[in-house]
Amino acid sequence: MCIFCKIVEGEIPSNKVLENDDFLAFHDLYPKAPVHILIIPKKHIECFQDVDNETMAKMTPFIQEIASKLCLDKTGYRLITNNGKDGGQEIFHLHFHMLGGGKLRWDHQHDESRTNL
Repeated sequence: MCIFCKIVEGEIPSNKVLENDDFLAFHDLYPKAPVHILIIPKKHIECFQDVDNETMAKMTPFIQEIASKLCLDKTGYRLITNNGKDGGQEIFHLHFHMLGGGKLRWDHQHDESRTNL
């Protein structure tokens, strides 16, 4: 059982932001921004490539509700998912990172000198 499934089952505690029958949102233990929330389906789905349309259709308003609850809907936020090993996915349970709470940097934006992807 993956760590996110253990969080869903209550085996590992989390600092919950929002929860319903299908999804759970909680604060990241290692935040990369003033606000860093992890958003997961309760059902184990390995990655974004495996998610079905129905789950995403339900997940969209859940994510929007989190943004509103945290007042990020007015100021802005970044929503990220990493897909697969080469995409940077470390925990193989679909999850989105919601980052906000201040002006977010994008280090490689407009950097023409980069040779790596």
